[in-house]
Amino acid sequence: FYAFYLSTMFSAIAKFAVPLMGIETIAGMDLKYVLVPGLALIVILYGVLGGLTAAYYTDLIQGLFIILLSVLLIPFGLLALVKNFGDPETMGVMDGFRILHERVSSDYFSLFAGPSAGEFPVQYIVSLSILAMVGIVVQPHFIATGGGSAKSEDEARIGLVVGNFLKRLCTVGWALTALIALALLANNAEIAIDPDRVWGVAAREILGPLNLGLVGLMLACLMAAMMSSADAYMLVTSALVTRNVYAAFINPDASEKTYVLVGRITGMITIVAAALVAITMADVFGQFKRAVELPILFAAPFWLGMYWRRANRTAVWLTILFSLLAFFVLPFALPLASPALRENQTFSAATHLVTKTTTRPATAADVAKHEAWLEVSAAAREQNNEALLKQLGPEPPTGAVGEDIEVVVVSGGRPIFWSDALEAQGETQLETVDEYTEGETHVLVQQRTGDFIGRGDFNLDFLLYPLLGFDLSTVSKATLETLRLPPRVLTPFLVLIVLSLLTPRNSQQTLDRYYAKMKTVVDPDPEQDRIKLEASYANPQRFESLRLFPGTDWEMLRPRAKDIIGIAVSIVVCALIIGLLVLLAGIGG
Repeated sequence: FYAFYLSTMFSAIAKFAVPLMGIETIAGMDLKYVLVPGLALIVILYGVLGGLTAAYYTDLIQGLFIILLSVLLIPFGLLALVKNFGDPETMGVMDGFRILHERVSSDYFSLFAGPSAGEFPVQYIVSLSILAMVGIVVQPHFIATGGGSAKSEDEARIGLVVGNFLKRLCTVGWALTALIALALLANNAEIAIDPDRVWGVAAREILGPLNLGLVGLMLACLMAAMMSSADAYMLVTSALVTRNVYAAFINPDASEKTYVLVGRITGMITIVAAALVAITMADVFGQFKRAVELPILFAAPFWLGMYWRRANRTAVWLTILFSLLAFFVLPFALPLASPALRENQTFSAATHLVTKTTTRPATAADVAKHEAWLEVSAAAREQNNEALLKQLGPEPPTGAVGEDIEVVVVSGGRPIFWSDALEAQGETQLETVDEYTEGETHVLVQQRTGDFIGRGDFNLDFLLYPLLGFDLSTVSKATLETLRLPPRVLTPFLVLIVLSLLTPRNSQQTLDRYYAKMKTVVDPDPEQDRIKLEASYANPQRFESLRLFPGTDWEMLRPRAKDIIGIAVSIVVCALIIGLLVLLAGIGG
């Protein structure tokens, strides 16, 4: 899990740091081959030497750096817009918002409008949120950061919720910074070559001319954002492997010195593995999706084990085995075991190719973006760099500011049953399926026909939809990604329920002791906590009146006033954060 989860941060910082440091190679090597191992070494050193205490202190300090990172570019970026495209003598920060709207097309300020709106539709956002909520509780670091190291339950609950809302608040700053960068740096050649470098380029171009050392501070903030998570993940993994595996099954009589050594080695392996994935894979969003999906192996056992007495050890292990095979092993192994599967045209279906052409007035950002494309493409042709030309893509629309331009966005054509691509065998043709107009947007829907070979893993979970009569060729890429999630989230729950009903229960004594402990409120005083636990063990039925479904196998407790208030406050805060984003997007519009 951490090899992918932490690797996303390593990959991101490697992209961001290149423009900030002003170099792309060290001793002839790509910067990431030096930077990522260097960061990994720093984390290993202070994680091994300081342990959990070091992690807490560094997380506190680095958390402040993350907040600073999220807002630092905004005021200086708005002032840079005024300086470059306005009158600094008579204009201020608020005029920067007006210039921002003048230079960037209005559809960039709306998540669900414009030709690119289908990339993250509502259903995809909801499905990813559900997947995250179901799986986040079994992510290893939740033992510590999820409240396991807090003194009381209220500290754990409030601290976790407030901390996560602070992260969400930071994303508002990130979104606004991205828009400012688009307005200010659309003509930047570095961004045209690699859009992932936009944050680093923005920091250098906006903060560098101030000569206040803010570029170095921004680089420190980026490193702090990564390391604040890395040290916690390393320590949690060390504790899990040492106590739950090594001490429990391998060497229960080992000395404390041996346990510490095992923990340190485990932590080092975790960081090294993440660094290797970051260097070899270098696909931030792909690494993130893989990391988010891995916890589904244990999500169903966790949730049903927490609240249903009928769940048992045998059913849990069989469910984990089923999930591992169905969602991770077989998709990779089936094409290897049966290569003919790749050439089976039954599984060569793909989504329709959708071309959306929108006519709108050109903005200053459009003009600048086209200029950057011309500059980079000319250099690439001069160097015969075909890879860079392919990376740049087709020429952006051109026109003077205010003139109508045609913005063309092509989506779809994604294989349904294969994770990577469909490789054409011989000639292929495009057949028009539909053609229509939506407002200012002309939509052309086409289907590619011919013979194909599937590449990548086999999407086993998509076999269900054709059997149910669903035609997946008409859905968007985001909807296709959304449809991957119901089988992965729901199927393990159904399998575990059925297997639990078919296999013997766990012992009554073990269940009573477990649920009595789960219902006993944690006391900050260890001695009082022990006394309360002993009372619960002696009388496991003392909490029967608090159960939502007394007399059944379901162990949910009735919501308390603080539970309802907490949920209500959280919903209000969610609305306020969304409202803040909408408000900021509307300033100057």
